[in-house]
Amino acid sequence: MKKYNIPVEAALEVIGGKWKVVILCHLIDNGTLRTSQLKRMMPNITQKMLTQQLRELEADGVVNRIIYNQVPPKVEYELTDYGTSLAPALQMLCSWGEQHIEKTISEGEDVLVISGENE
Repeated sequence: MKKYNIPVEAALEVIGGKWKVVILCHLIDNGTLRTSQLKRMMPNITQKMLTQQLRELEADGVVNRIIYNQVPPKVEYELTDYGTSLAPALQMLCSWGEQHIEKTISEGEDVLVISGENE
């Protein structure tokens, strides 16, 4: 039996960690992607970590793994309808992140945002 003190714990169990939200945002913004495309968009993630995070998201019913029966093998990932239901929350997180970056810059801190460069 799973036990949560507050509902956000259940959400964080699915999307918690450094990379899952980033993966989900890329899938929301770009639709279906191959593992290699995700890896290019996330140059600081290891292949092992990317595979692990995708498997966990798949196990939680948030992403679909599509395997094409061809040589060489082709695998793509897409959001399930359940995963797509996270889009509004993730878009709010992105907006908050933009505000945080602006606040950080206004306080005199150097910030570099590299978005779209690897897409």
